[in-house]
Amino acid sequence: MAKKEFQAESKKLMDMMINSIYTNKEIFLRELISNASDAIDKLYYKSLTDPSVGMNKGDFRILLTRDKDNRLLTVSDNGIGMTKEELEQNLGTIAHSGSLDFKKDNKDESIDIIGQFGVGFYSAFMVADKVTVISKAYGADEAWQWESSGADGYELTPAEKETAGTDIILHIKDSTDTDNYENFLDEYGIVAIVKKYSDYVRYPIQMEREKSRQKPEPDPKPEDYKPEWETYTELETLNSMVPIWKKQKSEVTDEEYASFYKDKFNDYSDPARVIVSRTEGTANYNALLFVPSHRPYDFYTKEYEKGLALYASGVLIMEKCADLLPDYFSFVKGIVDSQDLSLNISREMLQKDNQLKLIHNALEKKIKNELHSMLVNDREKYEAFWKEFGRQIKFGAYSDYGMHAELLRDLLLFWSAKEQKMVTLQEYVDKMPAEQKFIYFAAGDSTDRLAKLPAAELVLDKGYDVLLLTEDVDEFCLQIMRSYPRKDAEGKDGTVEFKNVNSGDLDLETEDEKKAAEDATAENKPLFDAMKDALDGKVKEVKVSTRLKDHPVCLSADGPLSIEMEKVLSKQPGSEGVKSDKVLELNINHPVFAVLKAAQEAGDTDKVKKYSSLLYAQAQLIEGLPVDDPAAYAEAVCSLMK
Repeated sequence: MAKKEFQAESKKLMDMMINSIYTNKEIFLRELISNASDAIDKLYYKSLTDPSVGMNKGDFRILLTRDKDNRLLTVSDNGIGMTKEELEQNLGTIAHSGSLDFKKDNKDESIDIIGQFGVGFYSAFMVADKVTVISKAYGADEAWQWESSGADGYELTPAEKETAGTDIILHIKDSTDTDNYENFLDEYGIVAIVKKYSDYVRYPIQMEREKSRQKPEPDPKPEDYKPEWETYTELETLNSMVPIWKKQKSEVTDEEYASFYKDKFNDYSDPARVIVSRTEGTANYNALLFVPSHRPYDFYTKEYEKGLALYASGVLIMEKCADLLPDYFSFVKGIVDSQDLSLNISREMLQKDNQLKLIHNALEKKIKNELHSMLVNDREKYEAFWKEFGRQIKFGAYSDYGMHAELLRDLLLFWSAKEQKMVTLQEYVDKMPAEQKFIYFAAGDSTDRLAKLPAAELVLDKGYDVLLLTEDVDEFCLQIMRSYPRKDAEGKDGTVEFKNVNSGDLDLETEDEKKAAEDATAENKPLFDAMKDALDGKVKEVKVSTRLKDHPVCLSADGPLSIEMEKVLSKQPGSEGVKSDKVLELNINHPVFAVLKAAQEAGDTDKVKKYSSLLYAQAQLIEGLPVDDPAAYAEAVCSLMK
């Protein structure tokens, strides 16, 4: 029979199908197995309404046959098969999909067909220089053979086949210096590809496998008898068929979930949390997610890839689909299997459609709720989780201008100076005295140092708690949230703002105390102006403090940028000019002030400059800011007190 040309455009289109759409050659086997599964589906669905089919689900299978000597790999199914016209229509027209036609003709939503675009078959030409298809349609009397060596066309001839179904015979290409095709004829190579991509196809994928066994021992057995072994072949089912995520949670033990997680995601520890999610409606999917118990070694590097393994009806589409997870939950590992994904030209290229967004949003809420449940019901385990991944969640609350802060705020933990343990923001608010106006916090390098800050001591003396923040993202996280929900004395919904203890006015003083400080500042204006000049732009203002009990001096910040935030930002490239508006506050009841005042009244400007520099350095020490010689500055300030 004369060779026919492809109906769809030509060699250029075929080259695109083979060389551009698919990035991994081993994908071909996944595509052919998925097509075989679709063919079986069609006959199986027919058998549900037509008893004459005479087959039940257990009768169907996909068979892989290797002929290494002749470089042949055959994928056979006992599904619906194709007539001559269907072969010409489905295989003679590139990008025509019989599966899609079947789905359109059968509106039953329970019908789950994998392939819907119609180019998967042509991936076979990535590894084969000739493809032969022998098919017999169910109910037909004759079989037909379709054969092609590529874009030059195909031949369609009568063939012999006893039963309905399709055989796809691939003549595997010879290996070259750049491409090795032997893996597609190797027993273990084929098994690995099936396990990777098609392990959960719902029909058995079978192949003859070579095994060895000991021959029966003779009776009687000679004294010098040595065991003899023989090689034999056995038909083996390569795929597990039933995914663990499609089983009811009551049918799977914790140990089975943990074993699956460790095997699938190469972890040595059990997961901290197993999340099972099944949704039907606007988004149909099954999800099996795991919260790891420890941080991957590369988690905070650019080499780390987030994402969930994405399956379509049990067939692996992407090993890591990043679009399914927000960045702040990037530590979550797992699997999503959906019947409703819109697959573009190949199953490797997923459209950015609304369905994916629906799944993303549903998983985001599910993960958040599961983490909050762990926080409430297993605090010890949650705090262990927080040590590993809390920083990532805080980044999530801060990023995108706080867009996700409301979702994440109840997952946050901070160290309580008063209770000496980690607390949530809700726990802090629940224990606030009625008259407390702010959620107070201090940011720095260590909880011990922060608790000894003059301002923190003042807040604690009032009976209020202080959150001690020791990571660079902490203050940014609270500042972007600005406030937290709190009911007022009458039970009405309201909010309470966050306030850095080093932000100046803590609103702890009485009006009389504030007035006295303002009057004292005005009275000592000449001294404070001289000190400001001596510090040459390092501070915006010098004033009398209402926050100091025993310390001689402290620093506060007047404006949105705190001293701690300045420290963090100053380390970023291009941020050298970033600075807070520092205010130097003096304790006029401290002996140091008397020494300083006396020097100013005596007109000793050199002493005023020297003492101003020493006091500023002392304030920097208190705040944990870098100074040239901390010990020398501390000793010098102490000498002023004598």
